[in-house]
Amino acid sequence: MQTHHHQQSESDVLSVSLQAFRSDVSNCLNQLLNSKPGSEILSLSWIQQCFELLSLINRAFAKLVVDMDYPMSSWEVASVDEYLSYSLHLLELLNSVSSSLSHLAHARLSFAHALSLLGNSPSLAIKHLKAIQPQSSSNDYKGHENKKDGDDKFSSRKERVVNEALMEIKNIGFWVCGVVLASLSGEAKPYLEIKQLIARFNSALLIDVDSCISDGIVDKGDVLLREVKELNTAAASLASALVSGKSSDAAMDLETRLGVFEKQLEALEKQVDNLFSEELADRNELLLLVRQGKQ
Repeated sequence: MQTHHHQQSESDVLSVSLQAFRSDVSNCLNQLLNSKPGSEILSLSWIQQCFELLSLINRAFAKLVVDMDYPMSSWEVASVDEYLSYSLHLLELLNSVSSSLSHLAHARLSFAHALSLLGNSPSLAIKHLKAIQPQSSSNDYKGHENKKDGDDKFSSRKERVVNEALMEIKNIGFWVCGVVLASLSGEAKPYLEIKQLIARFNSALLIDVDSCISDGIVDKGDVLLREVKELNTAAASLASALVSGKSSDAAMDLETRLGVFEKQLEALEKQVDNLFSEELADRNELLLLVRQGKQ
């Protein structure tokens, strides 16, 4: 009788912990939804919010593990494998994001170079004012297959709860990277491919925010970042002004936009680097625990 009561109270604690985790994650997603990305072109500041969301849900997951009193060192093989698989794929996706950001930073330099040529060689400057073409996404995300396992492989309720929470952070993590890679590459492909991968899990938490994003990415088919569009417009205006010999206002406009763009890109690059480092540290910690367990 005592044992049954203990199992019941542990089960209640786990249910409450999982519910609290889901509530935390839902609140984070709602903050993202409140910035109404679907009604405007995706922007660098909104991408920053997406990555803040990843940090927040990682913290929510760490809190869940503590509340459950189920540290990584106690996890069974199934959860360890799931986490290691997720973190490896997330690191690959973050690398792709870094590559896309580097491409945009390099493209910005061409406009900056054009501005430096205005005084001496306006005709050469025009050649450097061609519109920024985002880096097309060449990656194939099919390898990131999302397996949904039956409950029968978990030997304890704690293990099942950890796995459910892992599935949530995995789906949201992949989804965020899909949205970001789509907006950085200017095409819907990364978003659609990753969305297909996570469809099997069917996360209820993602439904509202995803339908909002889907409007912006798929229905409008116009995924180009707002800041890139604005830079391209400013560069085209400067090129026209150079032809007619009145370039000072257009040059100032482009210079101002480039300065803001550079700061935003640097902030985003730093944020992605930090996320990569955090993810790598957690992964290495778990690998170390696995090795120690085998000794």
